[in-house]
Amino acid sequence: MHHVTHALRKQVKPDTLNQIEGHVVECKFESQFAKPGERGTIKAKASFNVSEDVAALRKAIEGIGTTEKTLIEILTHRSSSQKQAISKSYQETTKRILVNDLKSDTQGNFERVLVALARPPAVNDAKWLIKAIKGAGTDNSILIEILSSRTNKQIKELSAAYSEETKKTLIQNLKSEVSGHFGKAILLLAEGARDESTNVNADQAKVDAKALYQAGEKKLGTDESKFIEILCKRSIPHLRQTILEYKNISGKTLQKSIEKEMSGNLEELLVAIVKCVMSTPAYFAEKLYKSLKGAGTDEITLTRVMVSRGEIDMLDIRAEFKKLYQNSLHKEINSDVSGNYGDCLKMICGGED
Repeated sequence: MHHVTHALRKQVKPDTLNQIEGHVVECKFESQFAKPGERGTIKAKASFNVSEDVAALRKAIEGIGTTEKTLIEILTHRSSSQKQAISKSYQETTKRILVNDLKSDTQGNFERVLVALARPPAVNDAKWLIKAIKGAGTDNSILIEILSSRTNKQIKELSAAYSEETKKTLIQNLKSEVSGHFGKAILLLAEGARDESTNVNADQAKVDAKALYQAGEKKLGTDESKFIEILCKRSIPHLRQTILEYKNISGKTLQKSIEKEMSGNLEELLVAIVKCVMSTPAYFAEKLYKSLKGAGTDEITLTRVMVSRGEIDMLDIRAEFKKLYQNSLHKEINSDVSGNYGDCLKMICGGED
């Protein structure tokens, strides 16, 4: 677009020019390169006033009967950093902790979603992992969901929050909980050391695709460690290319091969990584669909996904949901959950598609 002539520049008003240039860039890169937070439905409020929000929250919580609408309105229309400012000021003014007041004032799923909205994302991830590890037997599906879908930066932040909460490191605690090939893969992901280079070397992708083919389909028995090394360490753009090359070599998708060659937690983890590599929003759209469509609604998963993706890529998740299930996420939530909890989820969803 550097070739827009001076003559054209003179004819076109500057802002229109930016739109033309912006549009070309947008068509080219779509949302894949949107900055973090640009594809979320929960955004920073422009005319943000901390003391006004604190006063409104106090009135909603301290008044006779809680005004749920106010709680939903504020917690779904402020960015994380704005909500941290609110929490800090709330504590300074009342000598109470906002999250605790929300807990004592609301209950059930509505309480859970409000509390999660009020906490920093890294703290949420840490709390969810603590719960997954602490229960009777580890809840591996939560470990898988969080560790396969978060960026290195998010993993570093949740690890710090985890250490602060538990006084132990996430790695230490995981070591005593997970074992075998699955454990090895989970620990690699928990290090948050995935390669982040954006350059894709097509030849290296071919080499990796061939190595995966040799380690699985072409072998009697499976060399799991090869799958783990490639899928847990290589960069996302590189893995995208590797998945394409794999299909050329084997005639099958990598996901199908993993499902055929592996079982149990390791299979679930590697499939989740492949899905997130191809499209994290599609991975979460499927999670949401299953949480709404299963026998009875799985509110715990529903809440976790809606809150954790609300500020990141909810717009893309909605688009994928519509594409995959011919129905809007908003409609599905509306027909499945009701009351304040449903209202709050619809606010996070942000709109009808």
